[in-house]
Amino acid sequence: MIDLDTLRVADVVREMAAARPAHPAVRHRARTVTYAQLDERSNRLAQALLAAGVGPGSRVAHLDRSAPEVVELLAAAAKLGAVAVPLNWRLAAPELTAVVTDAGAPVLLAGPEFVDVAVEVAAGVAHDLRVVAIGDDYEAWLAAASPTDPGARGEADDPVLQMYTSGTTGVPKGVLTTHRNLAAACLHVPVWSFDADTVSLTPLPMFHVGGIAWTYLGLSQGATTIIVSEFDAAAVLDQLESERVTNAVFVPTILQMLTSVPGAASRDFSALRSIAYGASPITTPVLKAALRTFDCELFGVYGLTETTGGVVLLAPADHEREDLLRAAGRPSPWMELRVVDGEVWLRGPNVMAGYANRPAETAAALTDDGWLRTGDGGYLDREGYLFLTDRIKDMIVTGGENVYPIEVEEALSHHPAVQEVAVIGVPDARWGESVKALVVARSPVTSEELVAFARERLAGYKLPRSVELVEDLPHTPSGKVLKHELRQRYR
Repeated sequence: MIDLDTLRVADVVREMAAARPAHPAVRHRARTVTYAQLDERSNRLAQALLAAGVGPGSRVAHLDRSAPEVVELLAAAAKLGAVAVPLNWRLAAPELTAVVTDAGAPVLLAGPEFVDVAVEVAAGVAHDLRVVAIGDDYEAWLAAASPTDPGARGEADDPVLQMYTSGTTGVPKGVLTTHRNLAAACLHVPVWSFDADTVSLTPLPMFHVGGIAWTYLGLSQGATTIIVSEFDAAAVLDQLESERVTNAVFVPTILQMLTSVPGAASRDFSALRSIAYGASPITTPVLKAALRTFDCELFGVYGLTETTGGVVLLAPADHEREDLLRAAGRPSPWMELRVVDGEVWLRGPNVMAGYANRPAETAAALTDDGWLRTGDGGYLDREGYLFLTDRIKDMIVTGGENVYPIEVEEALSHHPAVQEVAVIGVPDARWGESVKALVVARSPVTSEELVAFARERLAGYKLPRSVELVEDLPHTPSGKVLKHELRQRYR
């Protein structure tokens, strides 16, 4: 049984290195990092960071696609009492600059294809920021450092991870994830059939709680996690079969791609114990195709960065009932759920400590008695199943990525031809939802010009898939755009 008060990130790595030093902890492409190697490399990284001025409470940023280095950083930060900050590599340089400024990170580890962006970020922040290029420079940096463990482990309620999620104001917020939060995520170990023999796979990015928490589940059991950094449906199917993967986590878009590969259903996936899916709406046809193709237990999961991942589950048996296929599920036994004025509230050990540097927004999200106001709309049926309706905050979920309309509206509104703009999510067969912008123009402009203008200011996944020029937008008497009406109109 996992003890939420004693489980620490650094201790997990230390103990598994002692218990099964040669066992693979992480695999990525042709590279394997054993538990002994993860322990030593994270010791060296911790010592190198210490020499660079990183101490307890310091933030260390990471900008790269998913790879073993982000796992090394999580462990190294824990051994120092510092906090790992995995950055969304899809963000534009100005967005990354705002995040790194908020975190105040003195060190940024950057992958080879992101070094130039990292240098631009370093030039844009007001504080001193050292950029370390992952590759030869990073390896030399580690080799020159001592392999001695700094020895810190932290308290249960100390933050160890700070992931950024956009807010309704368009300003990113750093979610404070503690050792206790990650330990609570590991309570799903028996539910999802994780053990020391597990070989799990995740194509979810490590700047998402789904990717890094899933990896931590494996580490806590001394299991092996396969990290996929560039998704290719046929290649992932090959890995699931040849690596005898036992557990995997996907978003619905990935499930749709996997099940669409010719011959997928005839492959040997007999090693699979369970697949968890979530992060965006799933259609019934995709769900049924996944059941046919993989023939293993499926768990629908609903959660947020603020809840350290999934905390509401649609269990395998629930998938046998047609009336529940659109349900989010029921809360994990250690979580409380209620719906207040149409909004989903959650309480339990998975809930974050708050938002870094944002007491007002923390107070708005967390009640005095520990309830998290999710901003998601929903209702409970008579059996206690949660059904999600709309997102009170108007968030768009496209391919598993969260997009807040205000971010896109803000970018487009700076174009001189834009008089008014409203951004909504519309159904998309591949991505779940896509971003649509409705623009009232004050002077002639084309949709292509507006998308090009936004591309200079936003990450690619936030760009409108369609821009429609309209005569006017519907408003309330107080002047607020009626987005519910627009969503209904374009659904």
